[in-house]
Amino acid sequence: MTTGQMLITVAAMLLLSLLVLRVGSTTIVNQDSMQTSKFGVLAVSIASSILEEATMKSFDEKANTDPRTYFSDVNELTLSGSFGIDTGENPDSVSTFDDFDDFHNYTSTYDSLGSAIFNITCEVSYVDPDIGGFVTANRTWHKMLTVTISSPSVVKPGTDEIQEFEFRKVFSYFHFQ
Repeated sequence: MTTGQMLITVAAMLLLSLLVLRVGSTTIVNQDSMQTSKFGVLAVSIASSILEEATMKSFDEKANTDPRTYFSDVNELTLSGSFGIDTGENPDSVSTFDDFDDFHNYTSTYDSLGSAIFNITCEVSYVDPDIGGFVTANRTWHKMLTVTISSPSVVKPGTDEIQEFEFRKVFSYFHFQ
């Protein structure tokens, strides 16, 4: 083999090595992107389940004593400082909750999947549509549940920071003026 043939062979091997490395790194990036997407869809599913469960509950604790209870004054509603679970409710089981604001300060860890662990936190607050839907300490006919889901398996692209998914649902009580 001549020197020219040797150089061409070395160059060809170098190009083949670079191609294999490039294909390998592209595959890893694609798999990472697919995994992040999968975890994002799972986070949406978990949050949707919690939000649906919460909206199936009564709007306020005081409506639980008599299902025919009709509120005509917001001052009859639960104070925002009293949101959270009530006596007889299990903080680890949303099935024991009887009204929307019981989800306030609810936390859970979803670890049924072998590939990821999801940390769930919930917060309930009153919102005022007259000031753009902002959270307020005043009682209104509108409560908002914010569900935050994070997973150590999902990081923000280009960082080591854990990605958080936040979902909100406003639950309103219809009343006659």
